[in-house]
Amino acid sequence: VGVIAGDAVAGEAGAGTLRYLLVAPAGRTRLLLTKYATVLAFCLLATLVVAVSALAVGALLFPLGEVTTISGTRIGFGDGLLRALLIALAVAASLIGVAALGLFVSTLTNSGIAAMATTVGLLITVQILDQIPQLHAIQPYLFSHYWLSFADLLRDPVLWDDLRRNLVLQGVYAAVFGTAAWARFTAKDITA
Repeated sequence: VGVIAGDAVAGEAGAGTLRYLLVAPAGRTRLLLTKYATVLAFCLLATLVVAVSALAVGALLFPLGEVTTISGTRIGFGDGLLRALLIALAVAASLIGVAALGLFVSTLTNSGIAAMATTVGLLITVQILDQIPQLHAIQPYLFSHYWLSFADLLRDPVLWDDLRRNLVLQGVYAAVFGTAAWARFTAKDITA
């Protein structure tokens, strides 16, 4: 996701096609929204491909049947499939903030590789900061802090608190970095 989001605008600028995209009467805001929607579609598709692949390999190697939750209870196969789908959606939603961050970084440079490396570097740095106990006061505000909340969908009953916190946090990151990307891109001189 960091690679795709980082390359969204900067890759076009680096290839010299951004100027031609902006010649059309679509406008910069519409182009930026389209790029962001494409990155979000990639997030969803990537997580669904992983989930379906895991289900297919699991069905080949193990018998299908009831699913044992983290809580130790057993749920039916249909309920297990529904929860797997919800997990894929939760993981995709967890990437909304990274997508917005990557899009913002992509508007800062004309080098797709620099934008991709910066986005992935920031992602790794934030994940490291989230593991340092002395930084516990800021950790709930890091976009990766609630990424593992999808596991709560495998509890019986499902614990929704961290999932909600994750969605709110990702929404805040999307709003902040999406607005920053829009502000930068609408005022940027396009030379390439």
